[in-house]
Amino acid sequence: MAEGDVKVLFMPSGRRGLFPRGTPLLDAARGLGVDIDSVCGGRGLCGRCQISCVTGSFAKHQIESDVDHLSPFSATEEKFEERKGPLKEGRRLSCHTTLLDDAVIDVPAESQVHRQIVRKEMESRDIRLDTATRLYYVQIEEPSLEDPRGEMQFLFEALEREWGVTGLTLANSQLHALQAALTREDRGVTVAVYQEQLITGIWPGLFDQPRGIAIDVGSTTVAAHLCDLNSGEVLASAGVMNPQIRYGEDLMSRVSYVMMHPEGAELLTSAIREAINGLFVELTSEASNQVEDILEIALVANPIMHHIVLGINPINLGTAPFALTTSDAIDTRAAEMGLNAHPEARLYCLPCIAGHVGADAAGVILAEAPDRNEGMTLVVDVGTNAEIVLANNERLLVCSSPTGPAFEGAQVSSGQRATIGAIERVQIDRETLEPRFKCIGSDLWSDEPGFTEAMSGTGVTGICGSGIIEVVAEMYLAGILSTDGVVDGALAERTQRIQADGRTFSYVLHASSDPEVSDVLVTQNDVRQIQLAKAALYAGIKLLMDEMGVATVDRIRLAGAFGSHISVSHAMVLGLIPDCDLEQVTSAGNAAGAGARMALLDRNARLEIAATIAKAERIETAVADDFQAHFVGAMGLPHQSDPFPKLFSVVSPPAAKVVESGDTPKRRRRRSSRASA
Repeated sequence: MAEGDVKVLFMPSGRRGLFPRGTPLLDAARGLGVDIDSVCGGRGLCGRCQISCVTGSFAKHQIESDVDHLSPFSATEEKFEERKGPLKEGRRLSCHTTLLDDAVIDVPAESQVHRQIVRKEMESRDIRLDTATRLYYVQIEEPSLEDPRGEMQFLFEALEREWGVTGLTLANSQLHALQAALTREDRGVTVAVYQEQLITGIWPGLFDQPRGIAIDVGSTTVAAHLCDLNSGEVLASAGVMNPQIRYGEDLMSRVSYVMMHPEGAELLTSAIREAINGLFVELTSEASNQVEDILEIALVANPIMHHIVLGINPINLGTAPFALTTSDAIDTRAAEMGLNAHPEARLYCLPCIAGHVGADAAGVILAEAPDRNEGMTLVVDVGTNAEIVLANNERLLVCSSPTGPAFEGAQVSSGQRATIGAIERVQIDRETLEPRFKCIGSDLWSDEPGFTEAMSGTGVTGICGSGIIEVVAEMYLAGILSTDGVVDGALAERTQRIQADGRTFSYVLHASSDPEVSDVLVTQNDVRQIQLAKAALYAGIKLLMDEMGVATVDRIRLAGAFGSHISVSHAMVLGLIPDCDLEQVTSAGNAAGAGARMALLDRNARLEIAATIAKAERIETAVADDFQAHFVGAMGLPHQSDPFPKLFSVVSPPAAKVVESGDTPKRRRRRSSRASA
């Protein structure tokens, strides 16, 4: 124990270590692998990294712990309380609390990063099976004194003789595999040949279980699918939370973390590679395979995740002009990227399109092929950085728009990720203004018998992205919100659901029966955050429509896990997407993952997407002259001026009303020349 070091023990994980006096608790936790949530990247803004110090003597660990062993309450924590209200008794922000002496730290459940319920399932799509890796079984001649050639040369001869395959090279790592494989009496071996050029694997006898992985690395979720390279069948699917969330909820927060911490890029790369490798183990175990059976990996990701996985510092993507280190497809050994598979497994990353339009958008385009249709198709992948494609068989336009994490539950008072207990569906009676809702984990509505019992394990814990969209849209349709998004406080005389909240009003979606548990509210600020997010998305869409010279679209596809679970009618009522025939607004599911699977199983798809991307026209929202004007108009519900005749021919519009606002809406900030703080 070095002089000046102090002991810290984190509970309930039981992880402990020695750190220099003055080490921030959040850094100590990360160093020990303790999962503490941090939406803001350690800036003291989000309050999700709260901890408490346990006072007492812990003889087993030789620790005398006391609250005085932590640094005094900081100015940052005082400012947090001014903005968010007092912290619970004994709570501290771990990002701005340092170790002064030995301490036992309790990490409450709400501060822990839990495994999310990941609902990115692979859709069954028509794919032409033509894999880049092919297996060939051959029998190699016995060596003789008369023929001095090596075993590798005999292998090449057998492949040419039996399969007509020529011009091959053998990966050096497989020389020992060749030697070991030829110990069989019949000298029969199976070889894997990549792109008809490189022998990447050798097995004794017949090997017929080649595996491939299609993986979508999102900023919040990582979804992977194990495929049989022989049949194209998806053998197993799994997902995991992106562990980088503890360094920042959104992409720009993570880039900011890298800017402020020299070791940040390596930490982020290590975290995501570890998560990917964990998925490989999970998937192969489920399918009774070994990770060494994985011969190919096809990966899609947004530009920042793409760079981080590849070990490229993403700092250039945090400042204008948001320059990619490379936009080309990547084809390399997976082992060089720290991915655990077969020693010569190949990693193929789809090409990126622009600084904020990544390989995931390329995957969506590959899977959806909007450029092959005569009609005008809008494809939207809703996330913290929405990626937007507008195309027909004549032109293909792409852009991204900084929506932020509000749709994923962040920046919303009762918001949370899609976990058990989160409200995901909402209806509000237009006469009584009473809500009914569904939560993840139960098929019952809240006003149906048995709901309370069904949710007794977790209770109603908050509201996730799909629920946030529905409740704001329902509040508008019920007349609780004006077109400007203002909560009508006059309705407090009509229902207790409307409550005064300072100078504004809130809507009580769920009143908790437990005095220790907060009600689920929709505050005026929550509505503003959703307006800001949806306005940024709609403004990006309008820029593409203006460039294309169209006023309407024929078809809308909502991609991604979030797009798969939102109500399309509520999304349109909110003004998330433009007016369209509701029957033509559908979910594309995990289209990015589907594109990765196409690239995995059909090598010609790789050529196809490269050609498609080459003709794509990129629109940069950060410098577009009309973005701000479109953004301001899109702040309205569903819009200040755009008509929605197709929507309101199906959905009854609310009565027009004007409500005086007690707050002032803020304009959306564009991506600045520096990453957002």
